[in-house]
Amino acid sequence: MEHPINGLLDVTMQKIREMIDVNTIIGDAITTADGMTIIPVSKLSVGFGSGGSDHGAKGTDGKANFGGGSGAGISITPILFLVVGNGQVRTIPVDTTPSNTDKLLGNLPEIINTLSSLFKKDKKENTDIKQNI
Repeated sequence: MEHPINGLLDVTMQKIREMIDVNTIIGDAITTADGMTIIPVSKLSVGFGSGGSDHGAKGTDGKANFGGGSGAGISITPILFLVVGNGQVRTIPVDTTPSNTDKLLGNLPEIINTLSSLFKKDKKENTDIKQNI
């Protein structure tokens, strides 16, 4: 008798297989008007988790009650383009390094909190000085 977790895992893995194929990594070739062929290449990252539990009580069919779930996440990041033409093959890397603006926006909440705490500290010190006068 197969355990229900097996069916749960089978369905999840089948759905992942449906979303991912070789064209996800090596994209379809694009031919330009001047005869150059451009092939996109991407990096694929997959995360997967699953779990379940048998409950002590039995259902009306006499089988143990089972509860479970599974999930997956996929990230596709373009990394380069292969350019084929004029008897040459070149690679054009895709720059995925965050810009200074991206870094600043990522740190913005921390900067606001720091500035806010500095203003609160200055306001408290001014209030303490006025009370001592």
